[in-house]
Amino acid sequence: CSAVFTEGRLRAAKEGWELIEGTATWAEPGGLVNRATYEQLRDEVLGQLRAAMPVDGVILGLHGAMVAQDYLDCEGDLLARIRDLVGPNVVIGTSFDPHSHLTQKRIDSADIIVAFKEFPHTDFVETGRSVVDLVLRTLRGEIKPAKAVFDCHMIEVLPTSREPMRSFIDRAKDMEGTGDILSVSFIHGFMAGDVPDLGAKVIVTTNNNPAEAKQIARNLGVELFGFRGATRPTFLKPEIALDQALASDAKPIVLTDVWDNPGGGVPGDSTILLRTVIERGLNDYAFGTLWDPMAVRTCFSAGEGAVLPLRFGGKTGAHAGAPIDAEVRVKALKRDAWQYFGESIVPLG
Repeated sequence: CSAVFTEGRLRAAKEGWELIEGTATWAEPGGLVNRATYEQLRDEVLGQLRAAMPVDGVILGLHGAMVAQDYLDCEGDLLARIRDLVGPNVVIGTSFDPHSHLTQKRIDSADIIVAFKEFPHTDFVETGRSVVDLVLRTLRGEIKPAKAVFDCHMIEVLPTSREPMRSFIDRAKDMEGTGDILSVSFIHGFMAGDVPDLGAKVIVTTNNNPAEAKQIARNLGVELFGFRGATRPTFLKPEIALDQALASDAKPIVLTDVWDNPGGGVPGDSTILLRTVIERGLNDYAFGTLWDPMAVRTCFSAGEGAVLPLRFGGKTGAHAGAPIDAEVRVKALKRDAWQYFGESIVPLG
């Protein structure tokens, strides 16, 4: 979501306009955000904007699924307050994760809304680049954004790495830049979010052609609705998945624990899959990642090459499986690790 910052810096340096940056924060999904925490962060951003005024445009990189105590639509609340502060003539553009909630308040408050198209999300940078570019083109009078939204009225898993979504997304990408079409985005909805606006939606932005935006959004939305039941991957029990892996000659084979995913709001310390592998007596495999700060601290204290008894994983709840007790060897230690994810650099801790 922070790609709008890096792209804004690049464009400002190249084109000579002033960029004033505000607070940027990030956290893994979890339960409700404390009301005081949300209000403090929101008011900090609004205070920074107030101090920077007058401004020509406001660009934000938002996830879009935050829920706080007494706030079902945090991003909508923030965008509406920004609109009230800057007035109707300042251009507001924002990016969203597709696993977010597209509310009417957000639609009314922002001129430009662009969501990541890929799931898994590998197009952070491209999305940030698109938001910044559309805001700048609007400010220069080159375009006049007109957007339309179609509500598909469904909740579905929509991975773009497989058909039918792969071809669908490729076609949507090809539409952008043709005729009056500026942007095509799809909101999948954040399935773990208990909010009224949860669900799949299509948002299309054209250059001053609201009728075309409405028609394209409807056409794509009806087509997307037709994918119900055809996009969801097949989920297997660990034992069955392992049987299939052992019977295959393909290399490498990756087994993924879909729901032990911090990006979906869980701790990421499940031992169920690892215990299944251990009980099979397998020894030629790699397992990662497992969130366990206590075990990591112990390994750092012991040092590389150390052999020690260690209890790890399964600490946050019974549903994640019991902790594993084993004699382990510390093969390597690294602080401030990171990895590439598309064009983005993601910290691992």
